[in-house]
Amino acid sequence: MKTNIILAGVGGQGILTIAAVLDTAALDCNLNIKQSEVHGMSQRGGAVQSHVRISDKEIFSDLIPQGKADMIISVEPMESLRYLPFLKKNGYLITDSNPFNNITDYPELNELYEEINSHPNCILIDGKKIAKDLGNSKATNIVLLGAASNLLPFSDESLQNAIKTLFERKGERIVNKNIQAFLKGKKITTEIVS
Repeated sequence: MKTNIILAGVGGQGILTIAAVLDTAALDCNLNIKQSEVHGMSQRGGAVQSHVRISDKEIFSDLIPQGKADMIISVEPMESLRYLPFLKKNGYLITDSNPFNNITDYPELNELYEEINSHPNCILIDGKKIAKDLGNSKATNIVLLGAASNLLPFSDESLQNAIKTLFERKGERIVNKNIQAFLKGKKITTEIVS
């Protein structure tokens, strides 16, 4: 078993939190994991991306070669397209629909959505609205993780335990809000894919 995941977004969107949840779940399941990350002026809304590789066998590199990613999970729609060359032909593109409009020549949203939807295995959801409706607008990243959960090599229990572990120092209310975000993302995707 081997799963290669690219996480993408901009600074402050919780890309590295998704990576930490995946890392924690993998370790809980006695799987091997390697992760790399790039912060591009992340404090100013610059690009952030992470390669996460999970396997039941030894992993020799933390970087995913082009054409070998099983999925891209992106918290920003334009950033999702930046990494398409890494995606396998039958890989999944899972992205939030809300732009982080930090450049003057940001593409028209209709064109951006059309490009995303042209990919055969895309899941484009309004994760930001889902998180906000749950009372935790910062949990868009966890909504997207929930949306990807059926494609991950972990049980929901492992992922939820990882969320609990990572957020426990912030208190039970925050843990519960993130679990709700995860479950809502999972439900939305199940409805889309079914």
